[in-house]
Amino acid sequence: MSAIQLHKHDLPAGLDLGPVVAVDTETMGLDPRRDRLCLVQLSAGDGTAHLVQIIPPALGGKGADCPNLKALLTNQGVTKLFHFARFDIAAIEKGLGVVTAPVICTKIASKLVRTYTDRHGLKELCRDLAGVEISKQQQTSDWGATELTQEQLAYAASDVLYLHVIWEKLQALLVREGRLEIAQRAYEFLPTRAKLDLLGYEEPDLFSH
Repeated sequence: MSAIQLHKHDLPAGLDLGPVVAVDTETMGLDPRRDRLCLVQLSAGDGTAHLVQIIPPALGGKGADCPNLKALLTNQGVTKLFHFARFDIAAIEKGLGVVTAPVICTKIASKLVRTYTDRHGLKELCRDLAGVEISKQQQTSDWGATELTQEQLAYAASDVLYLHVIWEKLQALLVREGRLEIAQRAYEFLPTRAKLDLLGYEEPDLFSH
């Protein structure tokens, strides 16, 4: 049975989420340059999801004043595990002013080794690798509300609760197929790729012809 802990503004001081922490974000939309960061979800892979609600000062919150969360995201001794890290890193940099590193991305890992399919979404990975069906019904709800619904909290938690299991399976495949090193090089580039997105170099891609 999973547990959800909602924190307003910041993580509690002294919270230890281990050497690899799953991270996800919820924002007002899909353009990190425009749409504000509303929620940061984290899990140690122990069945508990910690949700940090980022409320702007205009709505009575503290905005980017969350030193414990930012310290974790920038801690070089803690690997941050994402699904589609490119977006989340950009959203965090824009919303909190910090660069998240080091990182792992299960979407990149899936694309490198699950070449027999074009379905690399978190819903598919949860089903195929973790044996769990998750709902995406709340994906387009209003994450900027000061009070989130229980359905929103459950949805947000599901985005991080299974990433450790998925990563364990994908890492084994990366080793088997001899692609672990190239995956690591791709992960190391992600903060730069996110910064390029924030500068407007999303489309056309800087690396396209």
